[in-house]
Amino acid sequence: MPSTPAVRAERQQAILDIIEGQPVARQSELVALLRQRGVAATQSSVSRDLRELGVAKLDSGYRRLSGDDRADELPAELMRGFEAAGEHLTVIRTATGAAARVALFLDRSRWPEIVGTVSGDDTIFVATRSAAEQRTLLTRLRTADYRA
Repeated sequence: MPSTPAVRAERQQAILDIIEGQPVARQSELVALLRQRGVAATQSSVSRDLRELGVAKLDSGYRRLSGDDRADELPAELMRGFEAAGEHLTVIRTATGAAARVALFLDRSRWPEIVGTVSGDDTIFVATRSAAEQRTLLTRLRTADYRA
């Protein structure tokens, strides 16, 4: 049964309180912690809430990516890896839920070698105009030159 906006807001605030107060490694753990607080939750409702709240799963646990995270700086902990996929396409892997945040950084970076990005949950496709521009992008990523 779908939750009301008030129930969803209460659950989402409880999620934020929990992840700000302690490390949480799995959604099932978060569901259990919510239930301990008397907040009804399922794994699917928590998954939706995390997405809506802009929460990503990092090595240290879940963390909200909005607010203190600056759009002109790419937090290195969000990056998981990258590789060339042909001469004009680069695939970047990120922490779960962080692809949109990383793609936004890349879109705003004004790096001339980037034509555009498409992001999913933890994967980004970055298009470049040429193989030479792709090499420039890969060098930037390899050297952690993540400032815009």
